[in-house]
This record gives sequence, C-alpha cells and structure tokens, in this order.
Amino acid sequence: MGDVFLTPVELAERWKMSTHTLQNWRVQNAGPTFTKMGEGRSGKVLYRLEDIEAYEAKRRLRDER
Repeated sequence: MGDVFLTPVELAERWKMSTHTLQNWRVQNAGPTFTKMGEGRSGKVLYRLEDIEAYEAKRRLRDER
C-alpha cells in the first residue's frame, strides 16, 4: 500500500493550530518534513503521515516528577 498524506488543513486540525503556523515553519525550514508537488505558489504541500508520527514521537516529553 502507498504512503498516506495529510494536507496542511488536515495537519492543522490534527494539531489544533493554524495553517499559517505550518506555512511559517515551512519558510523557516522548521517543523515536520513535507513534500511539495508542483512549482511555486501553486504547488500542493503534503505531509506524509509516517513523517508526522515520527515528528510527534521526537517531541513527546516524559513526566520527570
């Protein structure tokens, strides 16, 4: 089976944040890995679910109390 992808809107909903924040992260080369299909502003941005889950796992914190 092929990779599963999320759009910026779907990822923003998953993380309860704005798509603008995701856009800023892409410009700053921060945040999760993404794929851009097409050229320039008209290119479609997609996030591979596997990359999202790896990004989430790296940021998971342990309770050190």
